[in-house]
Amino acid sequence: MNATVVRVATLEDVPDQVSAYLREHQLPAKIKIAPHESLKSLNWQAKTSLMVDEGRGAGDDGVSVSVAYGGVAETGTLVMSSGPQSPTSLNFLPLDHIVVLQAADIAGDYETVWERIRNKAGPGKLPRTVNWITGPSRTADIEQTLLLGAHGPQRLHILIVDQPGG
Repeated sequence: MNATVVRVATLEDVPDQVSAYLREHQLPAKIKIAPHESLKSLNWQAKTSLMVDEGRGAGDDGVSVSVAYGGVAETGTLVMSSGPQSPTSLNFLPLDHIVVLQAADIAGDYETVWERIRNKAGPGKLPRTVNWITGPSRTADIEQTLLLGAHGPQRLHILIVDQPGG
């Protein structure tokens, strides 16, 4: 399975879409969210029965929800920038990774994203880590059998938010 993508109108639609993803994949209604203001501001329990924990990813987290810094249209790549509101561990430890991406943050190419990162951070102040994610990790090292999730999540689900904000 490759990454799946769903477009939503507003950030407020995210909890319902996360809940739908969990039901579709028969996963427990328990998620770990990044301590990002846009995720913390959402009412996760209003229409869902989700159990929500916030913080860094741990080995026993099944599903994480994080916010992408941006996207690259030419390759379908997510750009994840590390920081207090976006712990890198959420990108790699859980088996399922759900990423919220603002449509306005999608650039045409890598160069544009790097320029945005440099401009936002300021001179000499780049984030410690910038991860470029283009689908679930995979390997075929063992007997040429394709294995998804060898070095990260087995499934990647992207929620593109059309309305700017968050």
